[in-house]
Amino acid sequence: MGTRHALALTMCLAPGLAGAEAPMSAIDWLSRSVTAPAPVAAPPEVPAEPPTAQVPDTPVLDVAGLLTPRQTGLPRELWGAGSSRVIAEKITAMPVNTLPALHELAMNVLLAETHAPRDAGTEGLVFFSRLDKLLAVGALEQAQALLDVSGAVEAKAFRRQFDIALLLGTEDQACETLEAAPQLAPTYPARIYCTARTGDWSAAVVVLHSAQALGLVDAEDDALISRFLDPELFEGEPPLPPPARPTPLEWRMFEAIGQPLPTLTLPLAYAHAELRDSSGWKAQLDAAERLTRAGVLDPNRLLGLYTLQRPAASGGVWDRASAIQALDRAVTDGDARAAAQALPMAWSAMTGAELEVAFARMYAPQLLALPMTGSAAQMAARLGLLTGRLDGVGTLNASSEPKDRFLTAIATGSPANAPTVDGLSRAIAAGFSSDPVPPEADELLSQQRRGEALLLAMTMLSRGAQGDLQGVTEGISTLRALGLEPAARRVALQLMILDRRG
Repeated sequence: MGTRHALALTMCLAPGLAGAEAPMSAIDWLSRSVTAPAPVAAPPEVPAEPPTAQVPDTPVLDVAGLLTPRQTGLPRELWGAGSSRVIAEKITAMPVNTLPALHELAMNVLLAETHAPRDAGTEGLVFFSRLDKLLAVGALEQAQALLDVSGAVEAKAFRRQFDIALLLGTEDQACETLEAAPQLAPTYPARIYCTARTGDWSAAVVVLHSAQALGLVDAEDDALISRFLDPELFEGEPPLPPPARPTPLEWRMFEAIGQPLPTLTLPLAYAHAELRDSSGWKAQLDAAERLTRAGVLDPNRLLGLYTLQRPAASGGVWDRASAIQALDRAVTDGDARAAAQALPMAWSAMTGAELEVAFARMYAPQLLALPMTGSAAQMAARLGLLTGRLDGVGTLNASSEPKDRFLTAIATGSPANAPTVDGLSRAIAAGFSSDPVPPEADELLSQQRRGEALLLAMTMLSRGAQGDLQGVTEGISTLRALGLEPAARRVALQLMILDRRG
């Protein structure tokens, strides 16, 4: 794009920017990469034609999903007669990242193919609440895939797509989309960034100078963009103060001017940017642990980083890497004795980081295949239960520990009549009894608002994971009333094996 083209584009964009809209999302870190189109005058009135019967527009966005009912266990008529606005609000408030089993349920809700609520229009209230929840929990790849299948092309969809691209390192593709769709009304920072990404730095400078002359960039953006376009002009000057809540676009520009912003204190989605090869091993490990803990990164990617090289220090993530490497060597060699020695230390390290289920997915099959005995065999059996494997049930059932026998009862579907060991196990057993579901859940079920009943059950169980035993009972009974017996068992097993209280 040449200078003349840049000037023409600048003048076309200026009117729309004067009335730029407020942020369209409750997520306060999204870039203001696009703005609402300028209002268009209404056409002259014409005589109304007689009404004709029409099929209402299909609310395409709300039905978009990645997982079929067979994959999720959720019906297509998940939302029923519920209010789109109420459902969207409940999705936004949905608890996440307590138990991995609850996170799995949450992801099923967010990614499920369903019919739209019966009152849904075409604005996609439920769709955008699902998409923004995915962004909030750091599920960027899933959010991008949901955008892809939805076919959403409006500005508020691209705004999210642009930020996902910035954090995943695919911004060139997003900039191509922006170049091909000027109706998206890109803001000056986004346009300048994309123009520079194509290598036309002179055109980007022209756009910036035009924006400065029109007073359409604030002082902070001006300072950052100016350094981004010509860092040599500012050599020897003090660094720019980092923004309290940087957008992905600001984060990328700060990185480009040699002032990378740490992601540990930023929203979880930013951790994806640290997974690039250009980041140091420690930064990659920290980011991978955060994302794996949140349930949005394949545990095998974390395993690959743990075993990438030999730790050069101790403490924290280095100790976890060392413990995993010791166990990995034993498992790779098929050495049951060495695995039995390494397993307790690895389990302790991963428990301290709340990565137990990811650890189980890494190693449960291999450990269950080794001829271990005693406490090591019991630990391997518990890891198997965390992944849904029953290979070690016989070992646990023969254990002298009552807790192991109760775990076996949960896994085999008979906890209601099994001997309990504490208040938590009694609450779980009650949830698997024939007692009715709580009144609030029963009312939702009677109104065919199954999705809202599921969100309520997850809220109850989230409280239960923090010590609310009534929430445990009511949440499990509601899951079972929804026909989600396997999910109820996974939640119960994780409540017993993992400690998320306090």
